[in-house]
Amino acid sequence: MNAAGRLGVYGAALVVAFGGAFGLAGALVPDGAVEAWQGTGGRTADPEGHAAGAGGHDADAGDGPAAGHAGHDPGSGAEPDGGAASAALPGLSQSAEGYQLSAVSAPAAPGEPGALSFRILGPDGEALTDYATSHEKDLHLIVVRSDGARFRHVHPELAADGTWSLPWQWEEAGSYRVYADFTPGADGASGLTLSRTVQVAGDLSPMVTEPSTVAEVDGYTVTLTGGLVAGEEGTLEFAVTRDGRPVTELEPYLGAYGHLVALREGDLAYLHVHPEGEAPQPGVTAGPEVAFVGEAPTAGRYLLYLDFQVAGQVRTAAFVVDAEHPARDGGADPAPAEDGADQAPAEGGAEGAPSDGGGHGDHDH
Repeated sequence: MNAAGRLGVYGAALVVAFGGAFGLAGALVPDGAVEAWQGTGGRTADPEGHAAGAGGHDADAGDGPAAGHAGHDPGSGAEPDGGAASAALPGLSQSAEGYQLSAVSAPAAPGEPGALSFRILGPDGEALTDYATSHEKDLHLIVVRSDGARFRHVHPELAADGTWSLPWQWEEAGSYRVYADFTPGADGASGLTLSRTVQVAGDLSPMVTEPSTVAEVDGYTVTLTGGLVAGEEGTLEFAVTRDGRPVTELEPYLGAYGHLVALREGDLAYLHVHPEGEAPQPGVTAGPEVAFVGEAPTAGRYLLYLDFQVAGQVRTAAFVVDAEHPARDGGADPAPAEDGADQAPAEGGAEGAPSDGGGHGDHDH
């Protein structure tokens, strides 16, 4: 393995997809996901395929405290939009540790040019303007549709009043999750990932995912080896080739040779990870392999989005993997239930899981 290192994935889920020609399609949202999203202010498309809601408005705006007020009640011990259980995994709540993601403003329909903007509110209810730099940026913005499609990883600009914004245009209708990944500038503050749901009106054609370990993007082939096991560390190694030739020109991007975003299919629990090790020096290339060590919190299906940069252009390869239950008692399968019936499969597992396929995402730089 070259300069790329390994990083442990803690307490959340993994996923992949993105960028121009993109080798993955989003998943039909299972019933469990619908229930989870309703619990956090999310909405789903109606049976006729029209996205619910009036357009590109934050569906969570009425679920939590109004913008301009702190989103966490220190006396309650619970998050306003998901409860303590939801807050256990990153990306499932609009507030954590006294910080809140405000309502998100965005265009109302596909093809409508405009801007996407929001603020991070601090424990005092005021817009946060002091951030710690993490992976070369003060804030990472991830946007993905509820079926896993149309993934974007971008970096908005911060105004003096604490508003983050960037030019924005939706390509397709649907229910989108917007994640703000940041670290407050206060001494000792930990990194946070807060999320909101935004509805984009119009006809929706959901995409479906299937397990995939090979992605084609702009002439590059990225192959994934290894896998995930619930509650145990697993190695995920990505090899980049072009026309059958190993690519050794991987450039540093956000302080690493590879950048992995992972989401658990269904509730889209989130984790932002990078290879472990010292940051590469500017101008020093590596490849063709980038490896991570990941631990899935539960069995089920995970979406993996790997960013890599060659010749100054970032591309994203998308993969879908199923994390299995760990082997027990020397590899024996779990004992059947006392009544003789098989135990119910975990959410997103091989049995009962929706069929999935490949699709396209969007990568902005």
